[in-house]
Amino acid sequence: FPPLFLLNSIKTKTKMSNPSLSPELQSFLKGLETEFDRISPERRELLKSLGKWIGEQVQKNQPAHLIVICTHNSRRSHMGQVMLALAAQYYGVPGVHTWSGGTEATAFNPQAVGAMQRAGIPVEKVTNGDNPRYRLNLDGLPEAERTLFSKRFDETPNPSQNFAAIMVCSEADEGCPFVPGAAARFSFPFRDPKESDGTPLMESVYDERLRDIGREFLFAMKCAIQ
Repeated sequence: FPPLFLLNSIKTKTKMSNPSLSPELQSFLKGLETEFDRISPERRELLKSLGKWIGEQVQKNQPAHLIVICTHNSRRSHMGQVMLALAAQYYGVPGVHTWSGGTEATAFNPQAVGAMQRAGIPVEKVTNGDNPRYRLNLDGLPEAERTLFSKRFDETPNPSQNFAAIMVCSEADEGCPFVPGAAARFSFPFRDPKESDGTPLMESVYDERLRDIGREFLFAMKCAIQ
């Protein structure tokens, strides 16, 4: 991991962008930055605590493993995993590794995939079947973190210890008051976009939920370097 002086240099940067990200994706992330004022004071404090944990890991030259957990590992948890990975690249935070999982495995929902693709996130389907695999084409990510599919939070390739468990739905939050192996646990429930499935508003609801999750996790990552 980079020495401490690199983290200090990150903190002094005024331009928070990564040239390895596409112009479309940078525009999407910059747009989310302008919406930080939409985050409630209560959520800000919770997000700051996540950012502090990430920053402390970086300060110690330790990896910051983040597992985003929702019941089915189908929508919100994948959105969270991808947005945290993007936020770490956007702000240049070293040593961040993002994962997702559920209390049960189903499949990465195609509507969630579509919302990412409309935002300019390079996700493509690489296998078919009941639980297809997708690839996140971001430079610099290890292969295991590029591969997206539904799984339990305690299944391979997710880390089994020394990670932060990030709960993004109330059902998983209530069902997993204790997450084995977690060094820290955070709860940020988001409304399930599934409620819009099959309606004329479906795409707009999924797009908005991606923005909600992206906005908050971008804010948390920025807090890690402040």
